Amino acid sequence: MREMARRHGLRVVLRHLYEAGTPPAKRFRYALLGLDILSIAWIVIASFLPPSSLVLTLDVLLGLVLASEFGMRIAASGVPLRSLVNPFNLADLVAILSLLLAPLLQGAMAFLRVLRTLRLLHSVKLITTLRSDLPFFRRNEEATLAAAQLLVFLFVMSGVVFETQHRANHGIGNYADALYFTVTTLTTTGFGDVTLPGTTGRLLSVVIMLAGVTLFLRLAQALFRPTKVRYPCPACGLERHEPDAVHCKACGQLINIPDEGNA
Repeated sequence: MREMARRHGLRVVLRHLYEAGTPPAKRFRYALLGLDILSIAWIVIASFLPPSSLVLTLDVLLGLVLASEFGMRIAASGVPLRSLVNPFNLADLVAILSLLLAPLLQGAMAFLRVLRTLRLLHSVKLITTLRSDLPFFRRNEEATLAAAQLLVFLFVMSGVVFETQHRANHGIGNYADALYFTVTTLTTTGFGDVTLPGTTGRLLSVVIMLAGVTLFLRLAQALFRPTKVRYPCPACGLERHEPDAVHCKACGQLINIPDEGNA
């Protein structure tokens, strides 16, 4: 890796780490997955802790680590300005800034910490680049992505509920309470032991129900739809085929889908 950096420059090395299929690059991306999981875990844990210098210090330290990774990702793209204005990267940047500025983000501005949960979208993108190492993901890619999107929605909406309610709503004391309310609302169970008062609370509940039902339906569709495999047809490019297909159903081209063990 050092030899590559010397010969080709830092940007080429970073692009290799983020996109290549070599063992070092895959290990790097697995480490990034671990970092994303750690950052999401800290969001949940921090909601149970009272504000203190230790919590704020850990926020800033995590922000510095994520900022370093963000800088490497932008540099690896080769088009920094275009990558920077990507909506997901902008959301990630705001989330990182909310960590770095944690000592100042008290009161209303603490709402920006909700965007930290969007790191899950980054994790989903990383998993797709590691498809070759994850047989389960290859076999159930559509269902896995649908479940991941539902999980992202749960975490983001729970974050919104927590940040908007925990100061005034006695039923929302921590992130777990917010997650409980989000799940019961999303599934339309509605136990009624935790409610969001006021017009804003009702509108937020409506958004959770409508968007949640849509995501649930998409997940159910992906789970019960017949299993397909991804293998590009050399003639027409169609990627989705039956697992035992011999010819492309679109153009009739002979295809040779590799067995699971050889994929």
